Amino acid sequence: MHTLYLNITKEQLPIIYRKEYNVKFCGLEKLHPFDTKKYGHIFKILTDSGMISHKTVVVPNEAKNEHLLLVHKKKYLKSLKCSFKVAKIAEIAPLILVPNCLIQKAYLRPMRSDKFSFRVLIYYQPFNLGFRLVVRFWLVNLPWIEVQKVMIVDLDAHQGNGYEADFKGNDNIYIMDVYNKWIYPKDIRARQAIKKNVPIDYNTSDELYLKTIKKNFLEALSEFKPNIIIYNAGTDIPAGDRLGGLSVSEQGIISRDEFIFHQAISRKIPIVMLTSGGYQKKTARIIANSILNLYELGLINNSQEYYF
Repeated sequence: MHTLYLNITKEQLPIIYRKEYNVKFCGLEKLHPFDTKKYGHIFKILTDSGMISHKTVVVPNEAKNEHLLLVHKKKYLKSLKCSFKVAKIAEIAPLILVPNCLIQKAYLRPMRSDKFSFRVLIYYQPFNLGFRLVVRFWLVNLPWIEVQKVMIVDLDAHQGNGYEADFKGNDNIYIMDVYNKWIYPKDIRARQAIKKNVPIDYNTSDELYLKTIKKNFLEALSEFKPNIIIYNAGTDIPAGDRLGGLSVSEQGIISRDEFIFHQAISRKIPIVMLTSGGYQKKTARIIANSILNLYELGLINNSQEYYF
């Protein structure tokens, strides 16, 4: 069995978290609009609520170079030894001046836990408090897991052009992407990979947003029968998020997540939720409240039942 694969105990919930998800790098993390301690804030809220504890969450293993090479080219990994390259990817210009050895220790190594973490649980409703999408790793390198058809439901405000470019022309991957059509990245070429393309306008609010999500998700499920759903639950859609440009309320996000989970679980389709983008201080609270709602409704539990 692969060294990154983990089984969970009966006491654990399918929630994956490591403290390393929270980036601390001499204050430079404050130069990026993303709340780099968001995942720690979510963990604290869920812990304070009594839903989880350090004993009931799953701590993923750290990915080694041999694992990273399963989904990345050697040339790309080698390029990360250049501070300029890392600064460009992270969109934090001052990193150019930081010795790469420090970047490796404080910034890149913690991401090794994030990189492969979400896929370790093959139960009904695994969560990850970090974000990386490694569907290719599943399809190619975990043959004992019968994942042949994957549906990606991307509800982040931005088009998911990165993985779309990776999976272009792959009939085993069905992508539904709902995004603000007026903001970055506007990648027309990558859109060719989207099976359910749903561009929306600036300031779209609850009623129209939820109506659009429900209609298109139900259509997607009728068009494609996945073995698993990867749900990119973006929280950069509330009013006030200057990068997302939408106007969905906290209750709208909670209702959205509830609908997606209900539809998946009622069809006995395993679902992985990624907590994705969200650039406001209130984002952690919104995510935590949505997870608590799913837990209270019984849509998250520690069931050991497999569906593979």
